[in-house]
Amino acid sequence: MTDKTKQTKEKDQPANQLAIPKTIADSVLARVQQFTANKDIRLPADYSPENALKSAWLILLEAKTKDSKPVLEHCTRESIANALLNMVLQGLNPVKKQCDFIAYGDKLYMQREYHGTVALAKRYAGIKDPIANIIYEGDEFEYSINEYGVKTITKHTQNLDNIDLNKIKGAYAIIRFEDPEKEPHIEIMTMAQIRQAWMQGATKGASPAHKNFPDEMAKKTVIGRACKLFITSSDDSSIFEDPEVDNFTTTAREKAAERANREELTMDVEAEVVNDNGKKKPEPKSQKPKEKPAEEPAEEPEPTPGADLFDEANEANPGF
Repeated sequence: MTDKTKQTKEKDQPANQLAIPKTIADSVLARVQQFTANKDIRLPADYSPENALKSAWLILLEAKTKDSKPVLEHCTRESIANALLNMVLQGLNPVKKQCDFIAYGDKLYMQREYHGTVALAKRYAGIKDPIANIIYEGDEFEYSINEYGVKTITKHTQNLDNIDLNKIKGAYAIIRFEDPEKEPHIEIMTMAQIRQAWMQGATKGASPAHKNFPDEMAKKTVIGRACKLFITSSDDSSIFEDPEVDNFTTTAREKAAERANREELTMDVEAEVVNDNGKKKPEPKSQKPKEKPAEEPAEEPEPTPGADLFDEANEANPGF
């Protein structure tokens, strides 16, 4: 074959035949598909892990650390993989503003956002769209607490002249359930409590949204607190394929976290490149973890964002 013919053939080859990169997201998707095939996890019927991972990867390609360094270059592959896995296990999608990715040092973490908290509460706790209201100075607001500690709003009268962003006394959320026999849940927070919650975020409540729209941010905060209660206390056995295998509930998370840490999610993945003759170069051999003796007790996996689907660590930077 002449040099001219060879150059013409290479020119006619599609670009994707020259280099097929395997991303960390691809490896996470392969692991998720294995989990679902083994019935270790069950994702929501309306959730597409492929779309969520592709969207997350596009976001991460442009994401920067606080020092303006590319996240994908600065953070460890294991932390990136675990952040993506945690997103999928919770059934969240970054395009819908349900989660975000935050770099702390050289570790990447998935952070659940307000819309993600509401989505999980609706999915696993059977709540309807939550409603929140602001209490301003001058409002007539009364509530009662029965002998079981259940709160009920007995009166809230608001005058248009009372609405002043500088005179917010508090906010409350009403959580209604799909089950009509279940009593609504009331969550009430004073403005001092709301500001304290804001202090847990990265901006300490000083973002433009907090300054310009404190009423809307206060609503998000009180709704987030109310929904989180039902997320952490809900029966999540619905994430599995068969209702008879509820015993998986207490072990699937541990298995997911353990496999994410010890197997393929170490992400020693190289780009798959083909030679000039069209043949693939041999892929590097993956190193499997050594099996431990049967008598040796299994180690506890190190805490990771994926260890608990509804970990409080996801609220380290609430975003509202």
